[in-house]
Amino acid sequence: MAATEPIRSKKQLKKLADYFLQKGQIRNYTLIIMGTYTVLRISDLLRLKWSDVYDEEKQEFYTHITVTEKKTGKGHTIALNQQTLGALRQCYLKRKGEYIFANNRKELKAISRVQAWRIIHAAVVELRISGKIACHSLRKTFGYHAVKSGQISLAVIVDIYNHSSYEITKRYLGITQDERDEAYLGIELF
Repeated sequence: MAATEPIRSKKQLKKLADYFLQKGQIRNYTLIIMGTYTVLRISDLLRLKWSDVYDEEKQEFYTHITVTEKKTGKGHTIALNQQTLGALRQCYLKRKGEYIFANNRKELKAISRVQAWRIIHAAVVELRISGKIACHSLRKTFGYHAVKSGQISLAVIVDIYNHSSYEITKRYLGITQDERDEAYLGIELF
């Protein structure tokens, strides 16, 4: 399996999200938004239930979710920003069953990782978004843009990803090569 890349262009990221929104595919739109903003691996994202994000008694969305990563067993508390909450609100109105990313079958389970890949891959191909883009790209995209913007320190990003060093995170996000490219292309000596 080839390594995935973050979606480096904010314009292409918006195009991907809008693709599903314009088709009325709110579940898939929410998948892109939550996959990007929560930085969850697809296996953890697909396991989310409405009870993880919505308080039925108070009839309101939580401002944070707590997730135990399937891969590492580590717990994380993740703040839900306004864009994520907006997507969840739209999706909640069309909910089917207990899973946020429910399939369309009679027995309502979460969509599979393969189905999530198919959804993203088909859109990426149709929109002609370049790069090795897949489900894991959403997780990488958040960190890539956070680091490139300079608004969030690399130390915080390392912590969010549970990486053991800056170098691992920079390599994971493809930052190292981008920095090299900028150095090679940005210096005029003659």
